[in-house]
Amino acid sequence: MMNPFWKNDEQLFAVFRQELSTAIVGEVLDQMGLNAQFLPGCIRPLDPRMVVVGRAMPVLFADCFETFSPSGLNPVFAKPFGLMLEALDDLRPMEVFVATGGRSELAMWSELMTVRAVRLGAAGALVDGCVRDTNALSRFSFPIFSRGAFAQDQRTRGKVVDFRVAVQIGNVRVRPGDIIFGDHEGVCILPQGSEGDVVEAALQRLQKRAEARRELESGSTAVEVFAKHNMI
Repeated sequence: MMNPFWKNDEQLFAVFRQELSTAIVGEVLDQMGLNAQFLPGCIRPLDPRMVVVGRAMPVLFADCFETFSPSGLNPVFAKPFGLMLEALDDLRPMEVFVATGGRSELAMWSELMTVRAVRLGAAGALVDGCVRDTNALSRFSFPIFSRGAFAQDQRTRGKVVDFRVAVQIGNVRVRPGDIIFGDHEGVCILPQGSEGDVVEAALQRLQKRAEARRELESGSTAVEVFAKHNMI
């Protein structure tokens, strides 16, 4: 049966942006037994007004210690950025570039990468590292989440060794097609296939919270309200 709230990812993601927060979605994930879905709290939006929601396109980085490694057995290490440019070009509409691996103090996202991602219709970028060119990035409405700003480039220090593979950030496994949802309070990962149940439960929880707020404002006790709405 068709979901009454959305018919495709575009409409689903609009529900996230217009109705939901990571706090509400996190509560629902906990109720469903998915209680380790938040990325580390140090991963924050470039601008606190940014919201990212889209399908994960995971990108795996690795440390390197020279620009070219032609004597190695892995041909990826003979390229300055490894497969980074190929990964960037492979972004699809409404996907989020999710990068991790190697040293987290490197700049893993930049202005030119943003230009390409916007052209491809991507939904955002989330890197378990730093971003550079922040003055230029501030002129985009493109959502970017990272550990912070740092100019040191990855060129001679890190390479993309694979993409569209499962990665892990903190304690959270991120697989291709999972939903990335982030705002100024954090980033949570919804395993692919769970989004329908999560969003419907989150919308119902919003209604309960509205009722609970009115009852608390009317003088009901917290014990009564939380028990009545099964919010314990």
